Amino acid sequence: MALHITRHGEWLYQGSTIRRPALVRLLASVMRLETDGRYCLVTPAEKLRITIEDVPFLAVEFEREGSGDHQRLIFRTNVDDIIVAGPGHRLWVSESKDTVGPLPYIHVRGGLNARITRSVYYELAELVPESDPAAGISPGLISSGVFFPLVPPA
Repeated sequence: MALHITRHGEWLYQGSTIRRPALVRLLASVMRLETDGRYCLVTPAEKLRITIEDVPFLAVEFEREGSGDHQRLIFRTNVDDIIVAGPGHRLWVSESKDTVGPLPYIHVRGGLNARITRSVYYELAELVPESDPAAGISPGLISSGVFFPLVPPA
């Protein structure tokens, strides 16, 4: 299938932007990650491979409930999935030689991930308490009882 998702979250069909959010949400609801690492849209009638430059979704908003060790970080994706970072929805940061700065991600479902947009990442960074790298304490946040570092591993 000539469906392509850019690293900026734009959904393209045969080179043209899909402008109907409801259609994008529908397509996202049948997306699967195959064991070979390829993405497909799976319906009862067919399985269509699609191309994704980075990950299929973007985390475009977040809110915090609670504070300290009892807080929950709740994200909304560009296809309106709501995810609470925690044991089943890992948050991590990596680096790429092709980009400047950290690349933060969150697991959405079934092997599908969302890249956290830069503006949301900066909002998260403002919540990070003081850290002490010399004492082995890396900058990060707790959500649903799980600590998530907000810097790439060394």
